[in-house]
Amino acid sequence: MLKHLVLVCSLALTGAAMAQDKPQTCKASAAEKKLSGAAKTSHLKKCEQDAKAVCEAASKEKKLSGAAKTSFEKKCVKDAVG
Repeated sequence: MLKHLVLVCSLALTGAAMAQDKPQTCKASAAEKKLSGAAKTSHLKKCEQDAKAVCEAASKEKKLSGAAKTSFEKKCVKDAVG
């Protein structure tokens, strides 16, 4: 799961599009697993936390700070959650 989130954040950085091996978003993985109710909520919450951690690490690697860091992390998490 984290590998997919890293790819999503990398795509947000580069603006590149992957051909067919596109990583799943959190919502897509919940739908694929046919989750609903509390299970879906729990899955989405955990997935978003994982995405946030990956995006924070990516912003540190890019040495972003201030508004650029906030904007990058917000977009990265949004892309990962879907």
